[in-house]
Amino acid sequence: MRDPAASDPEDYVKSPCIRVCRIEPDSRLCEGCLRSLDEIARWGSMPAEEKRTVLSALPTRRLPHRRFAWPG
Repeated sequence: MRDPAASDPEDYVKSPCIRVCRIEPDSRLCEGCLRSLDEIARWGSMPAEEKRTVLSALPTRRLPHRRFAWPG
């Protein structure tokens, strides 16, 4: 799905959502994409550069019970 806020195709940033939408209570991160609730809620209106910043932070996020890192 194309980002309607992206006026230039170069501004399109794909969502990291993998449709495993559960918030882990301690970290308050989504178990599927490792974004915070705020990041998830604002994704559609975030500028492309902010989305890229969020994406670059995901590989460093971990959940206590998760044995693998975000697939990036």
